[in-house]
Amino acid sequence: MQLRAEQLEGDLARRLHPLYVIHGDEPLLALEAADAVRARSRANGFTEREVLLAERSFDWSQLTMSAAGMSLFGDKKLIELRIPSGKPGTDGAAAIQAHCRGLPPDTTTLVTLPRLDRQGQNSAWFGALSDAGAVVNVYPIERTKLPQWIAARLARQKQRAGTEAIEFLVECVEGNLLAAHQEIQKLGLLYPEGELTLDQVRDAVLDVARFNVYQLTEAVLGGDALRLARVLDGLAGEGEPPLRVLWVMSEDIRAVFKLQRGRAAGRRDQEIFRGERIWGDARQRLVSQAATRVRGEVLSNGLEHAAHVDRVAKGVAQGDTWDELLQLGLRFAR
Repeated sequence: MQLRAEQLEGDLARRLHPLYVIHGDEPLLALEAADAVRARSRANGFTEREVLLAERSFDWSQLTMSAAGMSLFGDKKLIELRIPSGKPGTDGAAAIQAHCRGLPPDTTTLVTLPRLDRQGQNSAWFGALSDAGAVVNVYPIERTKLPQWIAARLARQKQRAGTEAIEFLVECVEGNLLAAHQEIQKLGLLYPEGELTLDQVRDAVLDVARFNVYQLTEAVLGGDALRLARVLDGLAGEGEPPLRVLWVMSEDIRAVFKLQRGRAAGRRDQEIFRGERIWGDARQRLVSQAATRVRGEVLSNGLEHAAHVDRVAKGVAQGDTWDELLQLGLRFAR
């Protein structure tokens, strides 16, 4: 059974599965999902808890013994198996599959993992986990959904804020959900229940936004000049290699160019996406919108500009690399 993190609470209200797998790239949401499973287990009488940390030297027979061992007081048990690397190895894979084949009664198993790639999710051991219980997929909060997420968190502490204050919060905490959670909690400690003003939010909240190169795709393809400048400035401050940034921006330009060329040849968008290996609903949507909005000559000039930025970054041509990257991105905003 597959669940998104936001569906877990409703599913737990209906039943408790014998096994849960939580994996994803957002630590705060993964931690909260695991806490929700623990809380429901305690409420259902699973008062004993055993934590197994499967690091490099882990003895996988401990999982077998934990499942087979009876509580001294006859209590129900929650077994937590944490695999920080996401790779259990040959022995671990065999132990996990054996555990799933014979889940012990009066026991719930909670497995936590980082986000697995396609190969990991197609493995036999992960398939056994999926068949035995519920897999909770934890995804980052998209920027477009971050205002609603913040508003919902404020509502939990009986506070609310106007659009400007919410947008200010978004700008300050984007890409750093744990910090966003902490800043929202701070607002709850500093101010009473009710409406928060923009000035109150500004006074209390620090700028703790963190960016990665893939957030450039939204800014570049969306033609959002202000966000593009902010993301590039953040990446430069965090020491991101400019050539990696250039590669991401160039791939965005090429994707739009390929879609325009395919459309001109009479091909359908989905056929082009498959053929050119443009994956992901969000990325496909952004590429499609940009292909409709941006003129072909802008793309051609953009690819030439990208080649120039490459020479600047390597010291072959004169110029400021980060300024050139900004000018390259702004072609999509004009």
